[in-house]
Amino acid sequence: MTEFEATVLRDLGVLKSQMEQVMGIGQPGRLNHLEDRVGQHEQSVQRLKGVVGGFGGLLTAVHVLIAYLGERHK
Repeated sequence: MTEFEATVLRDLGVLKSQMEQVMGIGQPGRLNHLEDRVGQHEQSVQRLKGVVGGFGGLLTAVHVLIAYLGERHK
């Protein structure tokens, strides 16, 4: 076996090990964990957007009520 072939086989072994680490070996791999984390983050962002929208609507309703009552008592 030449030095070139030994280098190629060593590099292929490293590549195989890295691919197993990324994809997993029959168990959820790093990509699955990342997908789960991104999904949870996206769900949190959507929930926060809903809370902020609800708070904005409530604040608008209170502002309209104050303006209505202020005009009524003049």
